[in-house]
Amino acid sequence: MLEGAAGHGITFVLAMISATVFLILRCQRLGRPFGPSSRWLALVVITLTALATTLVALVVTGLNDELRALVGLVAPSGLWLGYMRQRQDGRRSLGQEVMTFWLASLLERLHQAMAEDREVWCESRVDDTWSTHQLSMAAEHYHERIRQRMSADERRRERVQSRLQAIERRLDVAALIEDGAGKSKVVTALSSSPVTRKTRYQRYLNDFARLHGVLVHDAERELMRLLDSAYRCGLRSLARYDPAVLEVAKARSHP
Repeated sequence: MLEGAAGHGITFVLAMISATVFLILRCQRLGRPFGPSSRWLALVVITLTALATTLVALVVTGLNDELRALVGLVAPSGLWLGYMRQRQDGRRSLGQEVMTFWLASLLERLHQAMAEDREVWCESRVDDTWSTHQLSMAAEHYHERIRQRMSADERRRERVQSRLQAIERRLDVAALIEDGAGKSKVVTALSSSPVTRKTRYQRYLNDFARLHGVLVHDAERELMRLLDSAYRCGLRSLARYDPAVLEVAKARSHP
């Protein structure tokens, strides 16, 4: 009996390891499964998967130690791969629904928690008190760091360069308004790029204060999307842009 208990204990441990690895691989392009808001849900998913695997080993009698270990390693990935195939082809029997309902509901909650962690991370790197110039400098700073650390395929897929250009085009018009430019000059600037050539901006041509606020807000949201891309690509050590620190460094380099 003790040998059987020890064998199932080993199966459980191997299943925990297998489920952890598979969860990390599955969430690679989504975020951190072990972030501040998601870690407990991730542990629940891993533990329940390992328990289900161990129960399979208990039901299937007569397994030797090697086969029992194989169940621990393979069963978690088999359960998850089966669930993903069913999600993709849309054909799910009642039995499949019952078997994977707990996994589907937990994964949905895990994805929500990961999204919350991602949003908090992005928001911590954008300050709504920044001036237009500081926001533009922050965008260039983040873009340069992201460009250096992303592969060419990742930069192309995440539209890194076009996001920076979208931020700059909006902030260029916002800067014109701050400088007191006339309506004709602002209209020309808005028309110079597809990013700003939108009805959303045209409707505020008689209210420059409102137009300025909308342009800056949209630039901030685009910067958040750029940071979101960095987070999902694993660049979570990206430091927060600090205008004061960079100004001091610039002053020391140009005495």
